[in-house]
Amino acid sequence: MIEINNLSKSYCKKPALINASMNLTPGKIIGLLGPNGSGKTTLLRILTGELRADSGNITIDGEPLSTNTKARISGLTNTDFMPQGMTIDQAAATYDLFFPDFDRSQFHSLLADMDLAESLQISSLSKGMKSQFALALAISRRARLIVLDEPLDGVDPVAREEILDLIAKGFREDCTILITSHLIHEMERLLDEVYFILEGEVQAMGDVESIRENRNISLDELYREVYRK
Repeated sequence: MIEINNLSKSYCKKPALINASMNLTPGKIIGLLGPNGSGKTTLLRILTGELRADSGNITIDGEPLSTNTKARISGLTNTDFMPQGMTIDQAAATYDLFFPDFDRSQFHSLLADMDLAESLQISSLSKGMKSQFALALAISRRARLIVLDEPLDGVDPVAREEILDLIAKGFREDCTILITSHLIHEMERLLDEVYFILEGEVQAMGDVESIRENRNISLDELYREVYRK
C-alpha cells in the first residue's frame, strides 16, 4: 500500500495542493484526473522526489518516503530527459546503469511491439514515438509504483491508442500505476480506480466498474458533471 496523507504545496503562496490524500493498492491502474492546472503534476513530482511538499507525508508499505523508497518509484513526468544525440539502445544502456531494477529484455520486447529500431537517434523521433520510447523505459523498471504524467498529451489519436496498449502490456500485478490525464474518454478503458482533482483538492471517486454499474454513467460523463461550470 502506498499512502499519501494530507499533502499540501504552494507556489508563491498560491496553493497547488490542499491536504491531498490517496491510498494506492498494488495490482491496479489508478487515474488522477482533472483539468490542466489542477495540481496533478505537482503531486506526481512530489512522489518522484522532484518537489518537496510543504506538509503531509507519503509512506510505501509503512515506510516514510526516503532515498530508499524513491528507488522503488519509476516516474515519467517529461519525455525529453535523455540526450538527443543518443540512440535508443544507448539510452537503454544508460538507464540500465542508473536503475538496477530496469528489465532490458522487457524494454526490447516493447520496442519490437512498437516497431522502433534500437539504432534510431532520439532526435529523429516524432513526438508520438518519443512518448512511446520514454514510456517503455519507465514501465520496464520493476518498480513498486510507476507514475505517468499526461502520457497521451500532445500526440495524435493513433499514437494515443498505441500508448494505452503499451501501458497495458507493461503492467504487472505486483505494482501500481498512477496516471494523470484530462483525456478521460481515451483513458477510461485502462483504469481500475479513479480520483478527481480540482484546484489542488483530491476527491476519491472509487472503482471505475462500480461507477458504471451503480450510477449508470461513464467515467467521461461523470467527469463532465463534476467539472462543468
